[in-house]
Amino acid sequence: MKYALVNNKTEATEGARGICPSCGSKMIAKCGEKKAHHWAHLKSNSCDNWWENETAWHRNWKSHFPVEWQEVVHTSGNGEKHIADVKTDYGWVLEFQHSYIKPKERRARDTFYSKLIWIIDGLSRPTDIIQFNKALKKHAIKISQQPHILILYPKYCTLNCRLFEEWGTSNSLVYFDFHKVGSKTESDLWLLLPTNTYPESIYLMKTSRDRFIKYVIDGRIDRWYKRYILRMNHPESLLDWLKSL
Repeated sequence: MKYALVNNKTEATEGARGICPSCGSKMIAKCGEKKAHHWAHLKSNSCDNWWENETAWHRNWKSHFPVEWQEVVHTSGNGEKHIADVKTDYGWVLEFQHSYIKPKERRARDTFYSKLIWIIDGLSRPTDIIQFNKALKKHAIKISQQPHILILYPKYCTLNCRLFEEWGTSNSLVYFDFHKVGSKTESDLWLLLPTNTYPESIYLMKTSRDRFIKYVIDGRIDRWYKRYILRMNHPESLLDWLKSL
């Protein structure tokens, strides 16, 4: 974890002790030279079975958002608690997913967080970007230039893309990020639009990283989603609406 409670929300420093904001257990700072400085539970690995070890990619994404939005404990009506990577003042939760996640857990998170945005590390498996680019090059049809929208029809071809197979049925917003941490050039994100048409068809929209971050920070993602949710079950009107943005 990036933060623990030491009077207030604090990053790990050598020799520091803190309290877990979720379970209240004691935490110790881990400040080695190989891994990013982080907090670890003194007597257990983690109090949240959804938590994954953070990479530089995770930290880079979190750094774009206010500290008070990072690592927020979200509690459901039945008392179940999980630590959201980012939770905005507008109620949106951002989960930065680097490793493979089982379908059952992905569906559980889709349900637990009512307003969820997944950011998927498209470079965590070397073959993902190869499969993705190949699918787009061979099978994608451009249906709009501004905004840049593509459609693919898995029922008519074999895409051989694990990202689509793993995330095509998510009812949350899913963005694929193929950006390499430390790169001088900011890459675009690919939004997998959550229509109910998978596996009949897949809609992808390319958007800039900067624009996405601004939309999340100033709350425009909320208004954007409310307008879109009304069209989730009407893909025939999707293109007309997207062109109006």
